[in-house]
Amino acid sequence: MALPTALRAPVAAIAIAAAAALSACSAQAPADAPAAAEPGGEAAISDDRCALNREAGTVTYLTGYQYQASASILEILAAEELGYFDALCIDLEIQPGTGDTGQNTQLVASDQVQFTSVSQQNLLQAQDTGIDIRGISSYSNVGLEVLMTGTDITDLTQLDGTILGHKGDLPPAVHAMLDNAGVDVGSLQQVVVGYDPSVLPRGQVQSLTGFISNEPNLLEAAGEEVTVWRPYDLDVPSSLGALTVNPAFAQDHPTVVEDFLRASFHAFEHCEDNGEECVGYAADLSGEGYDAAHNLKIWETEVGIIRDTQTGDLGAIDLDNVAAIATMLDDYALLETPLTPAEAQAFFLPDVVPAIYDAGELVWPAP
Repeated sequence: MALPTALRAPVAAIAIAAAAALSACSAQAPADAPAAAEPGGEAAISDDRCALNREAGTVTYLTGYQYQASASILEILAAEELGYFDALCIDLEIQPGTGDTGQNTQLVASDQVQFTSVSQQNLLQAQDTGIDIRGISSYSNVGLEVLMTGTDITDLTQLDGTILGHKGDLPPAVHAMLDNAGVDVGSLQQVVVGYDPSVLPRGQVQSLTGFISNEPNLLEAAGEEVTVWRPYDLDVPSSLGALTVNPAFAQDHPTVVEDFLRASFHAFEHCEDNGEECVGYAADLSGEGYDAAHNLKIWETEVGIIRDTQTGDLGAIDLDNVAAIATMLDDYALLETPLTPAEAQAFFLPDVVPAIYDAGELVWPAP
C-alpha cells in the first residue's frame, strides 16, 4: 500500500542514494529465530547455500511508502530487525520509498534496488512502458482501492448524478466496479478532493475513493459510519501486498529471491501475532510523529483481508488473477500496447513461492 500513517500529503521525491538504510539486526532475536543473528556469524543454512546468498553482496529492498505498516512492508522491516535475513546469509539494506510507483519500478528495472512493493496492476502498466520487472508474490486478490459512501446508499446505482471525490483520477478498479454495478459513470461529477476523508460525512461528496486500510479506519476513529464498497466483491481483479524483483538478479541469484520471501513470510507469521511489537520497529525507524495506533490498524486490517481470502500458500501468485487484471487494463484502454493474458503471466515468476513451502508449511530455515 502507498499511503502514509494518517492523511497522505504530497511527498517530494528523495534521491535513493540519500535514503536511510536499516542497520543489521538492531533488535534481539526472539526464541524462534535461527542461531545466526549477525553478519558473518554461524548461519542457520548449509554452507553451500550461505555462500550462494553471500555472492549477491548487499541486496536492497525499497518500501512502497516510507515505513508504513502495510503488508509487504512491515514484515520485511521486522524480518531485518529479528535477524531473519542474517540467518539466511542475506545482507539486506532497506530504503524508504516515497510512494511514487513509477520511481520504484524504474529503480528495480535498473537494478539500483533489487526488490520493491508494487501491485500486479502497476507491474503490468510498468511493462507497458518498457520497464522490465518480475512479480514474485502477492498476498491477496483483494485490492486496496475502495469506494466509500454514506450508510444510506444501499445500491451503487443510487450514486447516479452525484458527486464522487478522488485523489486525482478515478481508480480503474473502482471504475470497473461501478460499471459492473450498473452505475452511469458518465453522470457522476468527479472532483479532486485531496486527502481529507471527512469531506464524505460532511456531505461535500456523496462517494469517495480511498484505501481499505486507511480512510475507513480514520473515519471510524473519528466516530463516522460509512459503507465501504470493495471492487473485489463485484468481481473486479486486483492485488494486495505484491512484491517484485529485478529479472536479471532473479536469474543470477535464485536462492536469494527464495530466501528473501522465506524470511519475509516467516516475519509475517510473527507479526500476525505480535503486531504492536512489529509496528514498534517501524515507529523507531520513522521517528517522531509516527502514528503507531493508526499503523497497527492498517496492519491488522490488511492481515485480516489476506487471511480471509487466502486460498493456497501465503504469497502464491494466482495466474488467473493476473490474466483477469490484464483483461481489465485492456478493456479500459490503460495500456498503450494490447496485452494478452499469456503475455501478462510471463511477467511473473509463479514457481518461487512453492519452492519455499512443503505440504502447505513454510520451510524455515532454508534447507
